[in-house]
Amino acid sequence: MPKSPAFDLSAYLATRTKLVEQALNNALPTTRTQPSVLHEAMRHSVFAGGKRLRPIITLAATEACEGDTKAALPLAAAVECVHTFSLIHDDLPCMDDDDMRRGVPTCHVVYGEANALLAGDALVALAFELVATHPGTSNHTTASMVSELAHTSGSRWLIGGQVLDLQAEGDPSKVNAVMLKKIHMSKTAALLTCSLRLGGMSANASPRELDALTEFGHATGLAFQIIDDILDATQSSEKLGKTAGKDAASGKATYPAIHGMEKSRKEAIRLTRRALDSLVIFKEKRAPLEAIAHYLLDREF
Repeated sequence: MPKSPAFDLSAYLATRTKLVEQALNNALPTTRTQPSVLHEAMRHSVFAGGKRLRPIITLAATEACEGDTKAALPLAAAVECVHTFSLIHDDLPCMDDDDMRRGVPTCHVVYGEANALLAGDALVALAFELVATHPGTSNHTTASMVSELAHTSGSRWLIGGQVLDLQAEGDPSKVNAVMLKKIHMSKTAALLTCSLRLGGMSANASPRELDALTEFGHATGLAFQIIDDILDATQSSEKLGKTAGKDAASGKATYPAIHGMEKSRKEAIRLTRRALDSLVIFKEKRAPLEAIAHYLLDREF
């Protein structure tokens, strides 16, 4: 797939990451705020690293719809809080029982299981507090933005996807291709799509623009998870910043396990093409999202 040679993705990611980091630092209570252990645990997980993919695409979606990046920052920070909450809870001993995340010890390893659980809960609450600060637009009220994040985070998508994933663990043979897609759409693509939609809503996106962002999110989110499945089976723990080979060891169904490596890679490419096609209506404003889609397909960690 041809890439846009004129767009400097590295510079774009650097500047947007800085904005997101500042917004998160301002939003999270300091470690001096009581109870300090809870706020230390929240900050440990939020600032452990990571690509900041979801908040950055929130900003990129706002820009694609010709909106104000500053106005979208609380929404960008909110989706990163929800994402970090999901990682903290996924890593708990009662879930995936992981010791490493983003290259550092997981929250429950450092602060204990109870504090990790509560840190995740507090990040969800903070996320909705942040969304509630947005004044809304003529097409999209503050309430509709809160509803968008709540619906995505709940039992039908993000949390529900984790339940489906846990139910499927240990016996990949009982998971067919349809169920696997449902798990990935729920656990990964849903929040990525929500990130894009919130960015569009902050920019007063038209229904047509919001539909395009949704299509991009569904396709890119699924492609992202397919590549994640491939990397889990092919890369080292040091490269990934988390335990490599965990999917196979836990008996999880993955795209390579069901479809094979070659077919999985081809599907990720097909989905990325579909994602890129959805951006045409944004014309030259699509460059950041287009470059991010290519980056996610070609990444090695």
